[in-house]
Amino acid sequence: IGRAAREFFDNEVAPNVEAMIHGDRDLGVATLRKAAAIGLESIITPERYGGMDLDLASSMVVAEELARDGSFAGWHGAHAGIGTWPLLLFGTEEQQQKYLPRLSSAEMVAAYCLTEPHTGSDALAAKTRADLTPDGRHYVLNGQKAWITNGGKADLFTVFAKTNGEQFSAFLVERAFPGVSSGHEEQKMGIKGSSTTAVYFDNV
Repeated sequence: IGRAAREFFDNEVAPNVEAMIHGDRDLGVATLRKAAAIGLESIITPERYGGMDLDLASSMVVAEELARDGSFAGWHGAHAGIGTWPLLLFGTEEQQQKYLPRLSSAEMVAAYCLTEPHTGSDALAAKTRADLTPDGRHYVLNGQKAWITNGGKADLFTVFAKTNGEQFSAFLVERAFPGVSSGHEEQKMGIKGSSTTAVYFDNV
């Protein structure tokens, strides 16, 4: 597994680092999908969802090899790690069937939306709200997340919000849903080849 990840990095990531650093976000996504094609983005995902069904140690070996470039490590970690694991650990069977195969192949790129501009690491101070509709059938999300890795290119967001202003929960939100948008790419001091943006939810 380590050898496969190392060879992938040498052949597919290293030659593209300079272009990604200079802002080619599409290349970042394309490289992520090449990694997914050989199983590197679904190490612990069950086989029935298109994954490798391996263990945590294997996942860490892959992460270590891909961490040779911080920018691609960002793409990988936000997708295969915090972008996929919440669904894998806590999603319903219906949600897993719908999304995990598409995450395993990186057809959908994942992101994790927790941080907000005025709360930083104080997660429970989040202002993003999810209010139940009067008929009790849907939640409507409103708010803003900041510094979201993969934010400019992700197709599926795990979004944390206060339900009815009090309790804290997470929602699976597709970019295709009306009212979802990304901000500009942040100009960072490092990991310049990863996508980092704000993400906005306007009556989603």
